Amino acid sequence: MVATLMIGLREGLEAALIIGILMAYVKRLGRPDAARKIWLGVAIAIVFSLVCGAVLTYGAYGLSFTAQEAIGGSLSILAVGMVTWMVFWMLGASKGMSADLRGKVDAALVGNGLGLAVIGCVSVGREGLETALFIWATTRASDVSPLVGFLSAVSGIIIAAILAWALYHGMLRINLTRFFRWTGVLLIVFAAGVLAYGIHDLQEAGFLPGPFMAAPAGAGWLAGWFGEAAWAFQIPHIIAPDGFLGALLKGTIGFAPEMTKLELVVWALYVVIVLPLFLRRSYAMERRNRPGAVKNHPEKPALNPGKPS
Repeated sequence: MVATLMIGLREGLEAALIIGILMAYVKRLGRPDAARKIWLGVAIAIVFSLVCGAVLTYGAYGLSFTAQEAIGGSLSILAVGMVTWMVFWMLGASKGMSADLRGKVDAALVGNGLGLAVIGCVSVGREGLETALFIWATTRASDVSPLVGFLSAVSGIIIAAILAWALYHGMLRINLTRFFRWTGVLLIVFAAGVLAYGIHDLQEAGFLPGPFMAAPAGAGWLAGWFGEAAWAFQIPHIIAPDGFLGALLKGTIGFAPEMTKLELVVWALYVVIVLPLFLRRSYAMERRNRPGAVKNHPEKPALNPGKPS
């Protein structure tokens, strides 16, 4: 629930900021007809996102167990890739987003202005697709019912809409750089758990070595990644999988009482590589954007140092 609420809050605020920029610009231009076209695009994007969520939730029924696990594992890994791209993209895109969107609006206003509906649809639809896919993958990984995950995400989106409204009317000030940094950290941790679960699905489907398939002949040292030897640990007698602690750990950091070596290695590699890289880039961007920050280029030397130029 925490993970799905966080993705709803983060993606919802991103979408709300984009809509706010678009609406403020067309309002300044005195084009209420353009605003209606933007809202049309937003409505189409919302419907598209809901349809994608329904297809992900109910589309796999009737398939074989192997097919369900293969599709589930592949889409979970895709969701992690999209969320990882999104948190890094916001680091560099947030500063120039307003100017970029205004340029797109200027181009779309030529002709009948239906291009504005496309801008609204694509801008919000991208966030909606990421939200639907990550919520679906997170609820599968944490054994939360899709309805609970959906309601948690909607709660996050509602909070995001309230925050965006307050920001738009000057009633609230938020350091968005820090907000996106620390929500990005949380999403990376949640994504690591989804990634590990995706690997587990592919192991159950027989696409990756694991405890659900026997080692091939002549596997040598690789035999330790197959069969019973593939388990990193099995402690359901210490932490019950269906207990509060087990559900909390699985739904936040992706820890399960039974994890394979491959799951654990992939989880650790993702966190160790992605999290420090994200934090380093985030702090570097913050230092670069501070007022009075020294630019990384040499100053032009004075032609005559002894006299004022």
